[in-house]
Amino acid sequence: MSVPPECGAHGPALTEHEAEALIEGACFRTGPPRSVGVEVEWLVHQERAPHRPVARERLEAVHAVLRTLPLASGLSIEPGGQVELSSRPAPSLTECVSDVSADLAAVRTVLRGHGLILAGMGVDPWNPPRRFLREPRYDAMEACLDRTGPAGRALMCTSASVQVCLDAGREEPGVMGFARRWWLAHHLGAVLVAAFANSPMAEGRSTGWLSTRQLMWTELDSGRAGGPSPDPDPRRAWVRRVLDAPVMCVRRDGPWEVPEGLSFREWTRSRTRRRPTRADLDYHISTLFPPVRPRGHLELRMIDAQPGDDGWIVPLAVVTALFDDPGAATIAHRAVAPLAGRAAGAPAPHNPLWRDAARHGLADPDLKRAAVTCFAAALDALPRLGASTGITDAVAAYTDRYVRRGRSPADDVPTGSAAVARPLRR
Repeated sequence: MSVPPECGAHGPALTEHEAEALIEGACFRTGPPRSVGVEVEWLVHQERAPHRPVARERLEAVHAVLRTLPLASGLSIEPGGQVELSSRPAPSLTECVSDVSADLAAVRTVLRGHGLILAGMGVDPWNPPRRFLREPRYDAMEACLDRTGPAGRALMCTSASVQVCLDAGREEPGVMGFARRWWLAHHLGAVLVAAFANSPMAEGRSTGWLSTRQLMWTELDSGRAGGPSPDPDPRRAWVRRVLDAPVMCVRRDGPWEVPEGLSFREWTRSRTRRRPTRADLDYHISTLFPPVRPRGHLELRMIDAQPGDDGWIVPLAVVTALFDDPGAATIAHRAVAPLAGRAAGAPAPHNPLWRDAARHGLADPDLKRAAVTCFAAALDALPRLGASTGITDAVAAYTDRYVRRGRSPADDVPTGSAAVARPLRR
């Protein structure tokens, strides 16, 4: 059977030790933090009837036009037809915001011409999962994730997020060191889930959670969607996490194999199927969805998509300030340290702290206390990072409207309407 080169079968087979070395060498590329990036996902809704699904033909037509736009950001289409823009690494927060804002304006102009809009919500509040893309990757992903229930299909097709990308940090023990930044990401992450929760509904019903998107991640197998076990050496922890994680698919000509219970470590030792190559390892890593993913840089993936045209700017600015300004990072470490015990030593997001953040948001007093401190530190740091007045004003307005009041955008969703009256049973 012939196998296309992109299917990974060509190239030398990896041994277990070679795979370990490759993962360890690539996961954290250290140096002074210099760049920032963002990936913004959006649901696509009809402008006049957002509760009704968009016909496949309309999505295909608008996607075809979007692909012709001269964007600075990378454009991709998600399995349910969501639109994602991935910025280039920018040398400053203000430049990152400027580039992505210009791209989003161009995208919105095209969508309006087709009677469509970008909707900033963590989970589509009305429509059930409906897969738009029919590709071997997503066929395999759906088959794999369906084994643990409906959450995987919903995440593929009805969810959207703001993902902040920052440099891994320095090779040193200080607050700018990569190990400290890794620790901060996993503990501050719960605060970010709570502060930016924006998905209280699914399929027309209240779920009882402020971030249903985060709830769905906890319903996936921890081997697929969980972080590594706490370890003072993040590199070794990530190596173990990758090698022991279940293989989603083995690419080949025709339908891809979707093995059950096969870890990548076991695959390197297999005598009954072709051995994995470096391309297979790279692909395997792309099928792991922890809340913080080390890809040379740090990719923070826990934030729900935000309402409004510019709502995404606030989490991008807050996270950048709390990681890249040493003074703000020190304050953030101190603010979230008391939360660590609530994680009960379990990896995110499958621990009590992250579940409480997703369910209760900033109504949780400990999370609110940490959020108020962290947002104040971010506001103080943004001018030092050269942030524009518009960015700083947006963070200040969000802090006043939500954080200091112990609220998030999910709290703005009306709870008295018939559409949200019945809890979604999960």
